[in-house]
Amino acid sequence: MIRPETTLFLLMSVDGKISTGDTDQMDVDKDFPKIPGVGEGLQQYYKLQEWTDLYSLNTGRVLAKVGINEKADEPKKLPVSFVVIDNKPHLTAGGVAYLAKKAKELFIVTANPEHPASSLSNTFSNIHILKHELEIHFEELFRELREKHGVDKLTIESGGTMNAILVRKGLIDRILIVIAPALVGGKDTPTLMDGESLHTPEELSKIKSLELVQAKPLEHSYLLLEYRVKNI
Repeated sequence: MIRPETTLFLLMSVDGKISTGDTDQMDVDKDFPKIPGVGEGLQQYYKLQEWTDLYSLNTGRVLAKVGINEKADEPKKLPVSFVVIDNKPHLTAGGVAYLAKKAKELFIVTANPEHPASSLSNTFSNIHILKHELEIHFEELFRELREKHGVDKLTIESGGTMNAILVRKGLIDRILIVIAPALVGGKDTPTLMDGESLHTPEELSKIKSLELVQAKPLEHSYLLLEYRVKNI
């Protein structure tokens, strides 16, 4: 299948948590800086983030969680284009407008015909609404991004449920993880991969094996891990 080359890029704790708790009020970006021994090295993650691809995929839920809908400042225009998966929707009209001002191009992927982006597409020429019926068809989406919009490389920074869907569909090529020196815990706290658990031995084929590319110690006890995903 013709699609972008993809990298799943995430910050997580040593026990695999990508949040500090089980509600949307809890967030590593907001909470890790407050934790002694963790906050000191966090900036390394953001520095690496600056070197990711010029197309970035995320979800409306994650963006709403970090406060995009409440942003009132005039954002600095980035050379990066955003692809946002948002069905509920989690983004408000204000959040969509903020992202459109910040991004080079903004792709809103939704199966919701009443998404707030619909009312803004005439105001912002860089908003593209990619509509799907009932649910998002990810293979079709990735093919469309490559063939119609020229997206050749895509960095994905989404939540555990979305990560599981994309990994199991064979749509992730590379994993780039920054591990923070922290143990968070909590059985309901989001992890690198959540979603539906496997139930039978027949489903073991859904488990993806990885090939280690590098394991690099960073400052302040942080660690960078890079893997290639074996999509057989």
